Amino acid sequence: MTKITQKPTTALYPVPAVMVSCGTGAEANIITLSWVGTLCSKPPLIGLGMRPSRHSYHLIQQEGEFVINLPSMEQAKELDYCGIVSGRDEDKWVSCGFTKSAGTEVVVPLIAECPVNIECRLRETFSLGIHDLFIGEVVAVQVDETILNEHGRIDFDKAKPFAYLDGEYRQVGELLGTFGYSR
Repeated sequence: MTKITQKPTTALYPVPAVMVSCGTGAEANIITLSWVGTLCSKPPLIGLGMRPSRHSYHLIQQEGEFVINLPSMEQAKELDYCGIVSGRDEDKWVSCGFTKSAGTEVVVPLIAECPVNIECRLRETFSLGIHDLFIGEVVAVQVDETILNEHGRIDFDKAKPFAYLDGEYRQVGELLGTFGYSR
């Protein structure tokens, strides 16, 4: 196998395609992010990479909370829309026909139509370069019961997740194995 060295870039793929809700009341907003990842399991921590110039950046700082909303592939168009339109200019909740729903632990609304909502409290912020890293502690997870299997776990065939790959949204594919299947 011949390899070609390329300039440093964020070549990691796939990455999540999520909608983060932030702010409250009339200021509530939705931002699409892909620089999102699990950082720790105990306590459960998730990181968001975001530019300080984004409208949502200051809403997260101000409220100290955010909700990571995991869409199904049927919501790809709305996810894309929330990534190209600024909340400074438009109410994305109205434009996308989304319903603000109350969380159980945070005051920031979650997107009722998304099958999974992860409520987070801002724990720390780090400046990294053109992006800052928000570290959120997961304080509650809301899951639509229609996507759960008989063991109460998410059935990904029902959830229909998708990912972001270098400018493209791609459906998550077939099961290749489960943790530990190589033994």
